[in-house]
Amino acid sequence: MVMERVDAYLEAHRATFEEQLKSLLRIPSISAQPDHDLDTRRAAEFLVDDLHAMGLASATLIETQGHPLVYAESLDKPGLPTVLIYGHYDVQPPEPLEPWNSPPFEPTVVNGNIIARGATDDKGQMFTHLKAAEAWLKAGGGFPVNVKILIEGEEEVGGANLEAYVKANREALACDYAVISDTSQFAPGIPAITYGLKGLAYFELIVTAAKSDLHSGMFGGTVANPLNALASILASLKDADNRITIEGFYDPVRPLEAWERAEFAKLPFSEADFRTQTGVPSLEGEVGYTTLERRWARPTCDVNGIFGGYQGPGPKTVLPCKAGAKLSFRLVPDQDPQQVAAQFQAHVAKVTPPGVKVEVIVHHGAPAVLVGVDSPGVRAASRAIEAGFGVAPVFMREGGSIPVVGLLKENLGVDTLLLGWGQNDDNLHGPNEKFSLADFHKGIKASAHLLAELAG
Repeated sequence: MVMERVDAYLEAHRATFEEQLKSLLRIPSISAQPDHDLDTRRAAEFLVDDLHAMGLASATLIETQGHPLVYAESLDKPGLPTVLIYGHYDVQPPEPLEPWNSPPFEPTVVNGNIIARGATDDKGQMFTHLKAAEAWLKAGGGFPVNVKILIEGEEEVGGANLEAYVKANREALACDYAVISDTSQFAPGIPAITYGLKGLAYFELIVTAAKSDLHSGMFGGTVANPLNALASILASLKDADNRITIEGFYDPVRPLEAWERAEFAKLPFSEADFRTQTGVPSLEGEVGYTTLERRWARPTCDVNGIFGGYQGPGPKTVLPCKAGAKLSFRLVPDQDPQQVAAQFQAHVAKVTPPGVKVEVIVHHGAPAVLVGVDSPGVRAASRAIEAGFGVAPVFMREGGSIPVVGLLKENLGVDTLLLGWGQNDDNLHGPNEKFSLADFHKGIKASAHLLAELAG
């Protein structure tokens, strides 16, 4: 039986796959740092070489105005579905380096976890699909479906060149299913299919008053203080029940369905463990919702940074002439980032105290994503994950945003199967990022079975 041959190949090559992953993780493909541009390209070339070695002669680099895309395809199954596999080979900067227990680009195995920058985000997870592809090509006589593979090198810096490529190549990228592994399981031993992602609206506030910093004794009480004004504006964004006070903000918000609230309540989630994990004395959020509901399915507003005034050691009595803050709104289905931007600007104009000027800078945004859980693709993914992990997955939403999911929906008209193999404590973007090698191999097996399931 073909599937048995594929599974046997996966089992026989476990050690080889781990060494290959280590080789990829050693490449410091930090897309945000120009000093690593050559390394980032080297990671792309590594993937093309790997795809060639497994028999995908179509694998190639696609040049962009930034880091190259990696693309390959096998379209020899007329009448059968086409699967688009997406991933990214670029990684976050490893700084600060001091908290790392081992060099971030020298993979180290500790307690069954491989520790390195990019281990779970996204090299390790992306690589599971390439190794599943290799097994089909080497042991299965070819793919059971049509396959397209698209891997970018700029996900960590916004993905603008991928967006341009997808928009210009809709027909070439046409598919029936998109597959991404860049999320997490619900918990160890509890794999998950993520069916919802929050959207994002990101802003920067700049508040100015006097033409220069002023002595707080000589001028205090006579001119506006931008930091005081900024604090007033930020405090106005939420009420005592932690509801966002921007007019019209909740109007399009899609409420949680009864089945979702019931399913979330069944999950083995401990608020006490969550407090321990985060190190906070208590949990807080919008009144009327559980912690999981707030994390996954309710919009949020958070201040991400504040600047202004004197920051050095000791006192300096000064009225700053300028202050600012950066804010992110996590959005839920049916909220439009552009509409939220207009609402936010109107709110700021309404509550700004006299004596200051305020500039609102609108940064990037992305809509939320919600995928129906009762579809052939999701059912196929559920069977595949059970084959790989030995247990059926749960369904969950996620508080983060993956803009490429909306990009593929808008331009290719497909929903994405979000199949995460990572864990919530993998420290992606942080020091000592890790990925369970057991989950690495289970993910490869699940990916291999997914192609067979989608063929059916």
